[in-house]
Amino acid sequence: MTAPEILSLLCAATAAGAINAVAGGGTILTFPTLLAIGTPPVVANATSTVALVFGTSGSVYGFRRHILSVREWLWRFIPVSLLGGLIGSWLLTITGNEIFSRLVPFLILFATLLFLAQGLVSRLIRRSVAEPKREPLIWPAVLFQFLVSIYGGFFGAGIGILMLATLGFIGLSDIHQMNALKNILGSLINVVAAIMFICRGLVDWPKVGVMTIGAIAGYYLGSHFSQRIPQVWVRRIVLAIGFGISAITFYRQFT
Repeated sequence: MTAPEILSLLCAATAAGAINAVAGGGTILTFPTLLAIGTPPVVANATSTVALVFGTSGSVYGFRRHILSVREWLWRFIPVSLLGGLIGSWLLTITGNEIFSRLVPFLILFATLLFLAQGLVSRLIRRSVAEPKREPLIWPAVLFQFLVSIYGGFFGAGIGILMLATLGFIGLSDIHQMNALKNILGSLINVVAAIMFICRGLVDWPKVGVMTIGAIAGYYLGSHFSQRIPQVWVRRIVLAIGFGISAITFYRQFT
């Protein structure tokens, strides 16, 4: 790798780590950067996944004080996240990512619109769960998380925004708790996918090494400083990132 290539990968991974810690969608930065320096598409996707999964520890650690408050949700979402990540990564190894890449702009835009509306819907849900032992939309949310996990294992761009939308609809309202749970689930999906890609020999290790340094720094900085910002501004940042990534992917898709 040349010095400009190393610098571009380092910057892309740092920005991707910060974005993933706050909302998700960092793959949109790392994947095209890898393509731009001549990495084959499937290898670029696998390399991006492995590099970002090494940095996930930074974001999980950054939200560590919120983990206990969301532990009741872990047993519901961890099994489907692991299974979905395994299925999605296996599908990539046998099919490639061209078809799914065409769906990325629509998925990100749809998820961002859901997140935009989730405050109102969450209030309606909380009213409906006033009766004891009622858990509306929990199992549909688990099913949706399974589908999101398949997508995450296959390509993964915007997976964090999809999960934030889901967590909002099951009644979670604290954006920092949502980010903590999202980061845990996202890291598990990426771990499963990374293992699959490593076993299939799809990873460019020198590029992973460079990007991991940036990803760790970006994940930690994003998760750390996002908690110092009022929740309303964090939500606005999430929406801005979502619409921004959607616009970029639509532009790349149709130009």
